[in-house]
Amino acid sequence: MGKIIAACLLLAAQTYSVPPAVLAGIYQVEGGQVGQEVGPNDNGSYDLGPMQINTIWLPELAGHWGVSETTARKWVRDDPCTNVGVAAWILKTHMDETNNLSQAIAHYHSKTPYYGSSYKKKVVASMNRHGLVRMADGR
Repeated sequence: MGKIIAACLLLAAQTYSVPPAVLAGIYQVEGGQVGQEVGPNDNGSYDLGPMQINTIWLPELAGHWGVSETTARKWVRDDPCTNVGVAAWILKTHMDETNNLSQAIAHYHSKTPYYGSSYKKKVVASMNRHGLVRMADGR
């Protein structure tokens, strides 16, 4: 993880009161890059930047920021701290909706149980692999 992304991640985690280890796990699973636009997905959307923020969020973000969707897209895709901040905001939104961090991680990817559950397992496995969490048995 680059120094800029790490700094953005810590700031976003503090700003939105989400666990930095979870954001790091999401980053590791998503594997995106600043300026990257991946897609189209099956629904015609694209995934933007390091945290692969889905373009379905752009109308809400543009409205919140008071900018066009084109500007919001550029900010999310091209600015690392904006991208990670949006990821933390999305995670926090799901945490508030579910009152369950595990479910929030799944919902970050998809509210469809099959896809969300699979994604959550990848994030937790990545966190374990990188020493970001300890197993219940103390490993």
